[in-house]
Amino acid sequence: MERQELEKLTRDYQTIQEQMQALSVQKEQFNVEKEEHKEALAEIEKSTGKVFVTLGGAIVEVSKEEALKRIKEREESITMRLTIINKQYEDASKKEKSLREQITGALKEQQGTGAR
Repeated sequence: MERQELEKLTRDYQTIQEQMQALSVQKEQFNVEKEEHKEALAEIEKSTGKVFVTLGGAIVEVSKEEALKRIKEREESITMRLTIINKQYEDASKKEKSLREQITGALKEQQGTGAR
């Protein structure tokens, strides 16, 4: 393998690692948000008084049912987004493994021809 090809593989490898890192951060953020929504859902379900939600920059009173509906919808959205992120991470991981194997093979090949 030529030097330029190896350099391109190395750049691609670094890019995919950066993408995987960004996906990991997103995944963590959504997991935290999902946990917060679960806690909010539990609190609202056991509440007997007034329920308030934020809407833009304002806090407004809504029915308990409306608050539960909003939280469940947001939780479903987060779950869907996490599914997508997990799939993207899995695909990136496969690509990263393939690139790593190609780079390792090319380096071994170069060492073999350089030692002669």
